[in-house]
Amino acid sequence: MLSLLWTALIGLVVGALAKLIMPGKDPGGILITMIIGIAGSFLGTFLGRLMGLYREGQSAGFIMSLIGAILLLAIYHFFKRRQAV
Repeated sequence: MLSLLWTALIGLVVGALAKLIMPGKDPGGILITMIIGIAGSFLGTFLGRLMGLYREGQSAGFIMSLIGAILLLAIYHFFKRRQAV
């Protein structure tokens, strides 16, 4: 139970930093920010394993989680911009 709380807290921090770094209007409130951070961690782990940075069973660190969250926001902005045109 405590690990879920820790994951949510780190996800919130990572998501908030990613929103702060990425320019433009971003979606949602605190819950969406947390989900973006957690999903960014999963994406960072996946990309890190593809690049050989992490072994099976290891998860992404803070920086790779932040990179994953920024990539998710960049993808969101790309599709939002395409719909507006």
